[in-house]
Amino acid sequence: MMLRRLRDTRADAQATQDVAAAAWGEGEWDAPRTVRFLRRVRHLAETDPHGCWLAEDDDSGRPLGVALASRREGLLGLSLLAVTPEAQGKGVGTELMRRVMAYGRGTLRGMVCATRHPAAARLYRAAGFSLHPSMRMTGPVDASGLGLPDGPAVEGGPSQRSLMDSVDRRLRGGAHGPDHEELLRHCRVVVADDLAGSGYAYVDERGRVELLAATSRRIAARLLTSVLLSLSPGVTATLRHLTAEQEWALDVGFAAGLALEPDGYVCVRGMRPPSPYLPSPAFL
Repeated sequence: MMLRRLRDTRADAQATQDVAAAAWGEGEWDAPRTVRFLRRVRHLAETDPHGCWLAEDDDSGRPLGVALASRREGLLGLSLLAVTPEAQGKGVGTELMRRVMAYGRGTLRGMVCATRHPAAARLYRAAGFSLHPSMRMTGPVDASGLGLPDGPAVEGGPSQRSLMDSVDRRLRGGAHGPDHEELLRHCRVVVADDLAGSGYAYVDERGRVELLAATSRRIAARLLTSVLLSLSPGVTATLRHLTAEQEWALDVGFAAGLALEPDGYVCVRGMRPPSPYLPSPAFL
């Protein structure tokens, strides 16, 4: 096995997608998901070239594993760690994780959104992360159970980046910085800012809440309610990685008629799970 830094190229982004699809046991992806994934890979390869690694077979050069990590103001985020089925159990994931932790040396905090795969859980725990079981909520929105938001939440954009970074620093100790630019390529953002607090929420066209951060539960519930009410009829809403600290989100989701099920782990190091906060699996 050979490890090398992932390059900001179409070929390396495609190799990353091939590894992820094989690791997750998935077939061909649709075009929107493919475009978004390839953009994510190249974004992180550009912003964090020393945190993105590709494992390849020595003889064939076939990709076997990949890790994408970012550093944002003292916070290490692991966006992706995947190993093909043929290479699992052979130390590929361990070596990739070693490179990620070396990249994060000196950071005070860390976050990973993990699947329920037991090997991944063992790997993150061995790296010093605490595992917090998480849940997901999905389903069509029953607007009749939600009522109206308790205050204004408006469509935002790049001009709100300073506000969003300020909220990030308060909740997780580090701003998302350049990740906001990538999120805005694929999602719309809703922002609230008044005497009750500040916050923002990203949601994509498929109804997935990609990231939500707020300085109070009241603002968080307002943002989530506004986002769910804004979805087009027939769209399935998805909230992911809800830890026990996010009961405000459970209350809004239950009021909207969403179903609840297990969803892996939110793994943190040097911190508690941020709250009120719904992390982005890609950008944490």
